[in-house]
Amino acid sequence: MAPIVNNLSIVLFILISLFFPSSFSIILKYPAIINFGDSNSDTGNLISSGIENVNPPYGQTYFNLPSGRYCDGRLIVDFLLDEMDLPFLNPYLDSLGLPNFKKGCNFAAAGSTILPANPTSVSPFSFDLQISQFIRFKSRALELLSKTGRKYEKYLPPLDYYSKGLYMIDIGQNDIAGAFYSKTLDQVLASIPSILETFEAGLKRLYEEGGRNFWIHNTGPLGCLAQNIAKFGTDSTKLDEFGCVSSHNQAAKLFNLQLHALSNKFQAQFPDSSVTYVDIFSIKSNLIANYSRFGFEKPLMACCGIGGAPLNYDSRITCGQTKVLDGISVTAKACNDSSEYINWDGIHYTEAANQFVSSQILTGKYSDPPFSDQMPFFLSLKF
Repeated sequence: MAPIVNNLSIVLFILISLFFPSSFSIILKYPAIINFGDSNSDTGNLISSGIENVNPPYGQTYFNLPSGRYCDGRLIVDFLLDEMDLPFLNPYLDSLGLPNFKKGCNFAAAGSTILPANPTSVSPFSFDLQISQFIRFKSRALELLSKTGRKYEKYLPPLDYYSKGLYMIDIGQNDIAGAFYSKTLDQVLASIPSILETFEAGLKRLYEEGGRNFWIHNTGPLGCLAQNIAKFGTDSTKLDEFGCVSSHNQAAKLFNLQLHALSNKFQAQFPDSSVTYVDIFSIKSNLIANYSRFGFEKPLMACCGIGGAPLNYDSRITCGQTKVLDGISVTAKACNDSSEYINWDGIHYTEAANQFVSSQILTGKYSDPPFSDQMPFFLSLKF
């Protein structure tokens, strides 16, 4: 995007912010956030477990060093919490740095699935296990608060926060994408109901623990990730008009359709709950289809990787790694300007793309029920 256009967009955003101050923190005013999910919202759990490491250039854009996030900077959840005037969520498994859980806790772990993990899973922390961790967290926190008086009040949420807090959930991507390595499209589609049965059981467990406010993200266009294009898109007839793998996006759409129906069913079954379904797929698809309009230059190509255009992705080496490939030592390095890219490392989005997605969520137009009638329109900007 030309500098004059960027500058004009920023000026317009500032003017709108002045005349229509953000009401997101008023509409969604929660004392604490409890988050479940995969790498889309993991702020350090998988890294803290010792299962995997991330090295520079991860974290370079915002934190200036790896933060445990699979990104060059902030995630969607970080931007949303910032808008709510809440601190970034500490990962449940990170015991160092005097973590404060008063305003919430993050149980999301990269590689996690809705279905129970198996011996080949990247992460053992399935949705059900994350919920078990939460139940243990809640029990232990309340025990400490009851036994030690005011000693831990600054660090742990009181009982009423569990019913008044917001339970954010972004998981399912790995169930769908991972299934394609061993199943046909028809088999993947046929497996979706059982995946969502497990998801529904998890929601009910959270409800039984006092959860009443649920914020559910659907899954994005998986066929547009460089990792999936490199593996399943070598035949151009399997790609759509944007260069994405059609089968993966078809599966994601059906998963989202059924997830939306489940969300509505749960709301009807438990009328004292509040369930908000957020259409991440439409936001990300719009970004990829109209990337230049929103100031990006590379819709599918990874910023951090090797191989160059069109994908800059090689499954044999991850971002930041140095390996000997085909007899040559190579390093998967970051691009010069990650704000030009939607994709960070072939699997995850850049901070700039996450900021765009967050800004679109904040319009309220992509939610069911929508809250756009209570919100000013937030422009889609990069800073």
